[in-house]
Amino acid sequence: MSDIVKYEQHGAVAIVTINRPDSMNAFTTELSAELLAKMELVHHDDSVRAIILTGEGRCFSAGADLKSGFEGRPVCGKLQHEYRPIIFEIMNMPKPVIAAVNGSAAGIGMSMALSCDLLLIADNAFLLSPFTTISLVPDGGLNWLLVKQLGYRRAFQLSVESERIDAQRCVELGLANKAVAADKLMDTAQEWAQTLSKRAPLSIAATKKAMRLANDGDWASVYDLEAQLQQQLAGCPDNTEGVQAFFEKRAPEFKG
Repeated sequence: MSDIVKYEQHGAVAIVTINRPDSMNAFTTELSAELLAKMELVHHDDSVRAIILTGEGRCFSAGADLKSGFEGRPVCGKLQHEYRPIIFEIMNMPKPVIAAVNGSAAGIGMSMALSCDLLLIADNAFLLSPFTTISLVPDGGLNWLLVKQLGYRRAFQLSVESERIDAQRCVELGLANKAVAADKLMDTAQEWAQTLSKRAPLSIAATKKAMRLANDGDWASVYDLEAQLQQQLAGCPDNTEGVQAFFEKRAPEFKG
């Protein structure tokens, strides 16, 4: 594999960086394959407890590489077999994924960022759904993501008007958790990820599973899942350690 997706690890935190800065980190078939491989790697690496996804240079990702086109395959195949597996990994791995949006995140880049569990955005960055300017439909699950987050009318307006959503507006709308100075973005992301990596990993995984279901499921199914997950966690070594540390007034040491 090439270095178009960089990977580094700091303690229990993995940083995955889309690395095509000369092409605004636009997605090609090769990039999609390598990003999927890195996401599968962090999913199954027990030494990793939190992940940061970001872009090299001045963009998170400008979306699909329009110069390379669909690279000889139907667009539906590209969406189903290249983008979808990456987003599925992000949403379903039992670890928190933080999007550190360092510049524009447009098209499939916006979809990837919003698919993450948490989103940190530089104060000079923005999100953009540009599809109506090139006569396409929002994709990569973007219709679902925006309507779930914003409601139909606001999501529709932002998409059909191709509004450039700046960092502060992203926070106001709930599309981003925090906006920070651009030169502090990665330091803040790493600090946040390091903090999460010290939390009980089984608890984080269970909470992510329950809340992902809550985003689309009914009350009863989520309640049932909560009860099932709580039964699995209650009395486990990390639960015992957390309770003991609480009474001993010390930081817990979770094993996962």
